[in-house]
Amino acid sequence: MLSEKIGYIAVLIQLIGVSFYIRDMLRGNTKPNLVSWVVWALAPLIGSWLSVKAGAGLSVLPVFMAGFNPILVIIIAFVIKKGYWKITKFDIYCGVLAIFALFLWFLTNNFALSILFAIISDLLASIPTIVKSWNYPDTETSATYFGGIIANIVGLLIIKNWIFSIYALGLYFIVVNIIIVFAIYHKKMLYFSHVKK
Repeated sequence: MLSEKIGYIAVLIQLIGVSFYIRDMLRGNTKPNLVSWVVWALAPLIGSWLSVKAGAGLSVLPVFMAGFNPILVIIIAFVIKKGYWKITKFDIYCGVLAIFALFLWFLTNNFALSILFAIISDLLASIPTIVKSWNYPDTETSATYFGGIIANIVGLLIIKNWIFSIYALGLYFIVVNIIIVFAIYHKKMLYFSHVKK
């Protein structure tokens, strides 16, 4: 277990990652799916509050930043023209289900069950971005997702009390960020594997 002060490094890593994302938005290269980003703002912010109530310390900082950074992306998306990806019916279905999972989260008084609903909500919100990243990888910037992976690994390394309601969100964010990074780079990986043959 590392010192909790390392959590500040995780915050810096995530801010650097989102700064690359915002830079690419301003250049017109990256277009966020707002369904994903709106729920990504809500679920981690509420989840980090629940984790703190469950006894998490600074290890919750990466989870908090997973909610704070989307707020920055949403603001920039509305400021610039054509700053976001066109929302489809599929995106709306995923968003409604994600909001429903968040609603179920509010109804429970059990920390572990609440965190599980938060994860379900975030995962449902992630599906539109995963699909977009798979089909149109050039519309995403991987730096923010790499930052999420590294920051949440750091967050896990400073956990003092290993209970589900403290470690689950950080572990989930590592997995979902890896999935998005894979979706962004899968075509390049296939290309290089064919070139090597």
